[in-house]
Amino acid sequence: MRIVVLSDAHSNTEALTAVFRHAEAAGAVDAVWSLGDMVGYGPEPAQAMAMLRERPLTPVAGNHDLAAAAGIGVDEFNSFAAHAALWSGDQLSEAERQWLLELPETRIAGEFTLAHGTLRDPVWEYLLSAEQALVQFELQTTRYSLVGHSHLPLWFEEVPGAMPRLRIAGDGQRVPLGETRLILNPGSVGQPRDGDPRASYLLYDDGAAMATWHRIEYDIASTQAKMRAVHLPQWLSERLSIGK
Repeated sequence: MRIVVLSDAHSNTEALTAVFRHAEAAGAVDAVWSLGDMVGYGPEPAQAMAMLRERPLTPVAGNHDLAAAAGIGVDEFNSFAAHAALWSGDQLSEAERQWLLELPETRIAGEFTLAHGTLRDPVWEYLLSAEQALVQFELQTTRYSLVGHSHLPLWFEEVPGAMPRLRIAGDGQRVPLGETRLILNPGSVGQPRDGDPRASYLLYDDGAAMATWHRIEYDIASTQAKMRAVHLPQWLSERLSIGK
C-alpha cells in the first residue's frame, strides 16, 4: 500500500492539489492519513475538506478544525489565527462542522498512532524537543507515531538508555521502518514553517517499509490572491512566500 501522510493543509487547495498530483503520478494512493488542521488560515476550507474526504481518508482533529467547528474557543490563538478560524467556520455547512467535531483526537492505524499534537495533549502540544519525544514514546503503544501541528518535517528516533534523537527531514529524505521506534512529522501541506515554502508531505510505502518526505512546488500566488479576495489577514498570505 502507498499511503499519503499529511498535516496542516489549512484550506490551501492549490497545495493539496499539487501534493495529490505528485503522489498519484507515481502510482495508486491507497489511503490518506490526515493529522489535523484541514482548515484554518487559508481561503477554501470547504473545498479542502471535500478534496480530502473524496479519498480513502483516515483523519484526526487539529486545533484549527475544532475552532472552526466551535468545538473549542479561540482564546489560545493569536489574533490572525483566531480571525481565520472563525471565518473558516462561517464558510462551512452545519454538516461539515459536525463532521469536524466528531473527529477523534487520536487513532491507531496498523503500527502507527496518529495525533495532531502529542499523545499527552493531542490538540495543543507541539512536539519539538527530546524531552517531549521521551514522553511520547512512553505513551506510544505502537511502534510508530505520526504527529503534525508544528508545520516542521522531522522525526525522532528512540535510543535505548538515552534521549531520543531529533532529525530534520529534507526533500527526498527516506527513513526505513524497522524495529526502531519512531515519531514522524510530515510537515505542513498548506503553510510550511521551515523556511521552505513548498508543500511538505510524507509517503509511506508499507511494501517497502519506507517513509519518504517530499517537497512540492505549488501556485502560491493563486492561494494568496484568493486570501486577499476574502480579506483574510495580510500576514497569513505573505508568510506563504517565505515558508514561515
